[in-house]
Amino acid sequence: MTIATPNIIPASVLVASGRPQWLDTWSRFAAATQFTDLPADIVARAKLVLLDCIGAIAAGMQEPELQAFLARLAARDGTGRGGVVIGGGERITLPAAAMLNGTAGTTLELDEGNQYARGHPGIHVMPAALATADHLRKSGADLLLALVLGYEIGARIGIASKLRVTMHPHGTWGTVGAAVATARLHEATPAQLIEAINVSASLALATSRRTMLEGGTVRNTYAGFSNQLGLTAWDLVCAEFTGESDGVGTVYDSIIADQFRPDEMVAQLGERWEIARNYFKRHAACRYAHGALDALAEISAREGGKLDPAAIERIELDTYVWAAQLDWAEPRNMLSAKFSLPFALATAIVNGIADVKAFRDSARANETARDLAKRVSVREDPSLTAKLPGLRPAKLRITLKDGRMLAAEAWTNKGDAEDPYSETEVREKFAEMSEPVWGASHARMIASAVDAIENTAGLRALMSLLAKPPRALQPAQDQAVP
Repeated sequence: MTIATPNIIPASVLVASGRPQWLDTWSRFAAATQFTDLPADIVARAKLVLLDCIGAIAAGMQEPELQAFLARLAARDGTGRGGVVIGGGERITLPAAAMLNGTAGTTLELDEGNQYARGHPGIHVMPAALATADHLRKSGADLLLALVLGYEIGARIGIASKLRVTMHPHGTWGTVGAAVATARLHEATPAQLIEAINVSASLALATSRRTMLEGGTVRNTYAGFSNQLGLTAWDLVCAEFTGESDGVGTVYDSIIADQFRPDEMVAQLGERWEIARNYFKRHAACRYAHGALDALAEISAREGGKLDPAAIERIELDTYVWAAQLDWAEPRNMLSAKFSLPFALATAIVNGIADVKAFRDSARANETARDLAKRVSVREDPSLTAKLPGLRPAKLRITLKDGRMLAAEAWTNKGDAEDPYSETEVREKFAEMSEPVWGASHARMIASAVDAIENTAGLRALMSLLAKPPRALQPAQDQAVP
């Protein structure tokens, strides 16, 4: 058969290409790997990722749009059974709980990520894995294994592919991660895992990068949908729906990405665990802004802890392409403020920190911060772009009105695998996120439950803790004393 139209491949050729070897290797690996096969450091990192996700979800669930979304879903579908809404004090249907938890976890821009995958594997996998493990009454070890495997395949697709520059990475390969975690908890066979991977690959969202730049908060739902669709993919496989023979290769080589390197899917498989190369976040802003914020923190420390906005003439930043794209100085809401480097630097100077409060509407309306943001210029330096993804460079210069220049450089983001936060710092972050939701005593009990999770036969104790209503909904006598 001959086709004259360019770039159209005959079906006979497509079908003949068959299933890729990496997919067989991966399915056997995911089906055969047991919790006891995981190195101790990987187990420890998985528990820290689980704890960090719980904190990010609980804090994000307190936002007005999440509360309203939960109320609508609860009114429609009922409550009391299904999956726990972390920080919401409700149980609703499993898919809805996974959707809500994934959405809440990205809302405050504090969820962990992986620089090599160029995305956030944990929050795309953990809500689906937690809901499934709870529903199936699996052990804590089962949950951790599913989280590690789901994280692994999602991150590796991110590494192997290069998404189109107009795509947002949320809601794409994370769906495959959620599907694999779900399938593994259901003790899927290698053949079922292959089908789950191929089916879920076709369920990626058509995500737009502009949502984050403009402040379109639909962007926060992308990770939520990945979790929900991961659960759906497994249901489809069980109902004998099928995918194409190379769903990942097609989608991530010719549809939403420009290239796919299959060798990356199995490179050092079982030896190099992607969850061990993750990063944790302390700045409540887009990861691309962190290098500049770290450089600013260095300058501030040298100047006695805080800069005077009135003394600043201008701020100049040279950085890599994705950070340089965040140049809008007048963000319209909290989300777009987190994706504005001029505002992130300005509000960090005015407030002394780039925490959640520094990006809320009241902080965004601060005239001093707004004026300072207009004096920030952001430029791409191609030589810095060439350092990606291993490095995330930022060169910051602050010119004062008295003529002095303050400068600092950051080559990695604080929290990256090359410059990680300590376990103590990650736990402090969890406390900061969770204590306002439940109180200090309850937050400590959650942390203790996660610490011992691999030794538990079931998840009932942890889920009971996560199901507790937030303090805002608790009777006064039930609130934990900080």
